[in-house]
Amino acid sequence: MRPKASLGGLHEYLGIKIVEVGPGTMHGQLEVRDEFLTYIGNMHGGVLSAFSDHMLGSVCYPVMKKGQWAATTEFKINLTAPVSKGVVDAYAEIINLSRTMAVVQIELVNEGRLAAIAQGTVTIRDPR
Repeated sequence: MRPKASLGGLHEYLGIKIVEVGPGTMHGQLEVRDEFLTYIGNMHGGVLSAFSDHMLGSVCYPVMKKGQWAATTEFKINLTAPVSKGVVDAYAEIINLSRTMAVVQIELVNEGRLAAIAQGTVTIRDPR
């Protein structure tokens, strides 16, 4: 059994940065790196999906009660334009929040162009 990482994981590997946090909103950034590109030079949809999934849960933590945790239960993503360079900005917003769940929308923008739209549901739980 390996020791638990502090906060490491996929978001650290990807290099996701949280730029701004507001009431029910969050802005994150992801720099396009060569290892994220497919053989035709576009960012793999799985990277954009992972970025969206991270933002989906992260936007909920500032509005949850201390000790609660959130887990994505479903999400979908529409890839609207290819990404091949620069930075991807993610703008997450909580659309609906209840005691046990949240619905979140995320817009991903690259070079001033909408690259993807994601929406998902997060389950919110009290500490175990």
